[in-house]
Amino acid sequence: MSSSDPRTITRPDNSLLTYYTLVSLISLVFFPFVFIPLYVRFRTLRYRFDDDGVSMTWGLLFHKEVYLTYRRIQDIHVTRNLIERWMGLAKMPIQTASGTSGATMNIEGIRNPEPLRDFLYARMRGARADQGSEIHATAVGNDALTILTEIRDSLREIKQKGHNAP
Repeated sequence: MSSSDPRTITRPDNSLLTYYTLVSLISLVFFPFVFIPLYVRFRTLRYRFDDDGVSMTWGLLFHKEVYLTYRRIQDIHVTRNLIERWMGLAKMPIQTASGTSGATMNIEGIRNPEPLRDFLYARMRGARADQGSEIHATAVGNDALTILTEIRDSLREIKQKGHNAP
């Protein structure tokens, strides 16, 4: 996984499997019941960062895919618990204005998350700036339409006065 270009991140770092194993070991006798779903998640977890948004897919029996456009992203956090810090891993919960209390997407197993966070923030701001430009263009278009309508009405009045003149 390259840290120079965040768009090259397609899978979590391999040490995420070690983290999942440690978390599962804490459950003692329930180890297989905790580890197997986490192992399947690790093996099937995929990320994709394109020009419009970010996608995350996982699952074997129940395949799940979450796609967020940069325009919908409201907030991005970088979180690390004690074990993740020790292993050099981080999670990035991404929130939207969907009304849910938790994160809409949780990118996990990332080493050196700052370039990815900065990339997402830049894309998020760029999408909002583009959206603002569209709104501005629409407002300018509406102003031009209003002015042209006034000119038309004025010309009609002048024409009407010309026909009514003796």
